[in-house]
Amino acid sequence: MTTPAPSGPSDFIRDLVTADRTAGKHGGRVVTRFPPEPNGYLHIGHAKSICLNFGIADDNPGGICHLRFDDTNPTTEDPEYVQAIQDDVHWLGFDWHGKMFYASDYFEQLYGFALTLIKKGNAYVDSLTADQMREYRGTLTQPGRDSPFRSRPISENLDLFGRMRAGEFPDGAHVLRAKIDMASPNINLRDPVLYRIRHASHYRTGTAWYIYPSYDFAHPLSDAIEGVTHSICTLEFEDHRPLYDWVVREADAPHRPQQIEFARLNLTFTVMSKRKLLELVGKKLVTGWDDPRLPTIKGLRRRGVTPEAIRAFCDHIGVAKRDAVIEMQLLEHFIREDLNKRSARVMAVLKPLKVVIENYPEHMVEELTAVNNPEDPSAGTRQVPFSKTLFIEQDDFREDPPKQFFRLAPNREVRLRYGYIIKCVGTTKDPRTGAITELRCTYDPDTKSGSSQEQRKVKATVHWVSASHAVEAEVRLYHPLLATDPARIQDGQNWIDHINPQSLERLTGCLVEPSLRAAQPGTRFQFERQGYFCVDPDSSGQALVFNRTVSLKDAWAKIEKSKQAR
Repeated sequence: MTTPAPSGPSDFIRDLVTADRTAGKHGGRVVTRFPPEPNGYLHIGHAKSICLNFGIADDNPGGICHLRFDDTNPTTEDPEYVQAIQDDVHWLGFDWHGKMFYASDYFEQLYGFALTLIKKGNAYVDSLTADQMREYRGTLTQPGRDSPFRSRPISENLDLFGRMRAGEFPDGAHVLRAKIDMASPNINLRDPVLYRIRHASHYRTGTAWYIYPSYDFAHPLSDAIEGVTHSICTLEFEDHRPLYDWVVREADAPHRPQQIEFARLNLTFTVMSKRKLLELVGKKLVTGWDDPRLPTIKGLRRRGVTPEAIRAFCDHIGVAKRDAVIEMQLLEHFIREDLNKRSARVMAVLKPLKVVIENYPEHMVEELTAVNNPEDPSAGTRQVPFSKTLFIEQDDFREDPPKQFFRLAPNREVRLRYGYIIKCVGTTKDPRTGAITELRCTYDPDTKSGSSQEQRKVKATVHWVSASHAVEAEVRLYHPLLATDPARIQDGQNWIDHINPQSLERLTGCLVEPSLRAAQPGTRFQFERQGYFCVDPDSSGQALVFNRTVSLKDAWAKIEKSKQAR
């Protein structure tokens, strides 16, 4: 029987999984898992893992991907995070078909595996303090030393471990450690901790337990319990793989998954550490986990990024065996490519400058036809009101224009988008500051866009809104979260000091065309000549708020062009 080729992108992990299934390894089954700890919100690095694990399951007939919460630390986990993770996985377009898994469901089985290790002489209760354990552990260049409690009899270890479970001892009094090799060059094998005492209530099991398994113990055994075939994780766990295999083997687990490592996602000028994200949120340096400046899935979603763009980005960067840093411009490129196809075009003026067309009839209002999306003919057209008094962008006028400036200037003509050619014939200035407050213009009624008459050519087209019809809005522009790329922040430096103080720019008094008056939160638009924007949940019927998702300028395309020219 011929094995069908995977439908997704090829990479070394997918090739390995396909080869295993073809060879009948694991009984020809493919079971992956996405196993987040519910101690924070997911970020785009997790999205890469989600796309990989669920994608591999989808690529293989009968393949399954488990959503499992590795919830073994009661002091940091919360149902809020459990629900948020489910929402994010669904939003990205993946599903676990109704059944979720929790490491906490296996606490009794994990305890049984720990008893197996103790009875085999492969685990012992250690009573060293945390500081003493660090001292005994050794260094990367010096071997560790055996704990004086390493030779405790099996019967004593079983008794102490049972009393630990019963809550007889305070936190830190004892731990259960694996008995492997204190002289191992792999420091993870120097009798790692398997259980700690924690008198804390777990969000699912309450106070039923006073001991909790370590991640390195619970994770491989949870995989084994669930029959996971390929345990895919990031490169920082490569040195943990011998411990993963040791735990599964020595605990006599029912199944032996295969751990495979891949390079994690690192992006320039942002934070990809859950610990640092927690710090930002906890110190209120951002508005929350869904702050659009953050690389969290919630933040990207609020900013207006689509799941399709994230999946396309993850497919493009692929799966590598070596860590690398991805330029933020590459992610922005995929966001821009996706939004270009799906976003309705509208006109918005972010920094308004008043224009009065002197020869336009005083009370006349025309409805001009505008194209909703030139990339999608089925999107149709809309009517945009045009009147005597308009607003254009301040940046579209220069009183003394430089040589390469082709937009509006004294005695110069431009075309108004979907409208007429206008000419600036005068200005009004603030008598105190000398700043220009109004442009006086004339229009040529024979130059209406789309008219059958021959069109005069001008060098620039500018967007606008009608003064009496425009809707006021707040626009939030986002810039890199960090002023310094993380790779350049030296050891010992406080990374918080490198946060960009201009990462959020709020513009008030912006004006958008009237078609946006009833726009709902989450709706995406292209503001013509400005960028892609999304209606923020802070919006109300009286006050629209827009987040800039990404500008129109495609920095990545320029980088690529520059590379090709070298």
